Amino acid sequence: MDEQVMPVLSDPVRAKSLIRANLERPSVHLRSRMPNIKVFSGTSHPDLAQRIVDRLGIDLGKVVTKKFSNLETCVEIGESVRGEDVYIVQSGSGEVNDNLMELLIMINACKIASASRVTAVIPCFPYARQDKKDKTGADKGGAPTPILKSNEWKFRSRAPISAKLVANMLSVAGADHIITMDLHASQIQGFFDIPVDNLYAEPAVLKWIKENIPEWRNSIIVSPDAGGAKRVTSIADRLNVEFALIHKERKKANEVAAMVLVGDVKDRVAILVDDMADTCGTICHAAEKLLEAGATKVYAILTHGIFSGPAISRINYACFEAVVVTNTIPQEQHMKDCPKIQCIDVSMMFAEAVRRTHNGESVSYLFSNVPY
Repeated sequence: MDEQVMPVLSDPVRAKSLIRANLERPSVHLRSRMPNIKVFSGTSHPDLAQRIVDRLGIDLGKVVTKKFSNLETCVEIGESVRGEDVYIVQSGSGEVNDNLMELLIMINACKIASASRVTAVIPCFPYARQDKKDKTGADKGGAPTPILKSNEWKFRSRAPISAKLVANMLSVAGADHIITMDLHASQIQGFFDIPVDNLYAEPAVLKWIKENIPEWRNSIIVSPDAGGAKRVTSIADRLNVEFALIHKERKKANEVAAMVLVGDVKDRVAILVDDMADTCGTICHAAEKLLEAGATKVYAILTHGIFSGPAISRINYACFEAVVVTNTIPQEQHMKDCPKIQCIDVSMMFAEAVRRTHNGESVSYLFSNVPY
């Protein structure tokens, strides 16, 4: 009897295992069909895009970008992107408006060519400083604004929130995902209805400080404005040093009227940290203030070195030991014009973010570590 009963009892077990196997097999099949990766570069920063693909071990996608005689931008994708996972690298630097339009056209070209997913890799997000309406015309990041008469600044409440407009344009063009670095204001992530990965340069900055500033244990991290307090306190905590900040008042945009140092920098190495520097008036005034307050040396570390207008000449005449920037914006010419400028390569962070996104892995590791 037992020999006849046993097969009957084992049938449900076998059936259950067969059902489980059939349920699991499609997921394995789908994983194997995960779309291949394609990385394209815009004209704003081809060097960074090449570094990213070199680290990923793939070739840069073929794309032809040209302008018609009336300066309209024309983009032709030179290979099939049907069903592919597409990444477009374009930074908001140089000719910002042309580069932004080029990015939008490239996204749309890939989307209507049946790309499975289009991710915009924007190392320096354009129009990030126009993220809110100010009571006055002064922007904490020193955004270039029209020269207005003193009695006209009260009408600045009608200023646009251009960062939100850019977010809408990227979404409408067809972007499914955004990867960027050190947004000027973190609320810009909320302007999108699509996922945004905001990477941080902080791990690379910490690594540079420990390797290049011998007296870093006797340093103090300084924010050139109150808006960057959160950034410097995070770095100061990681280095186990103190922090200070400089409160500034502006009469009008790009002109600093008064600076007040909050904190003790006497006999210490001062390290100014900010997310970007444009005309460099703020950080140069801050450096003078720190030396007057007794700092032994002054370094400046910035994620996005825009360096427009008189920035390079100001840095050359300023009292910095070094001005350190990342390569989210091309820096080759700036480094030739100013020997004080040094560059941190962050291409490995973008490459790792692309790889993890493509494979469906978490990118939170990059928030506190530099990939090797």
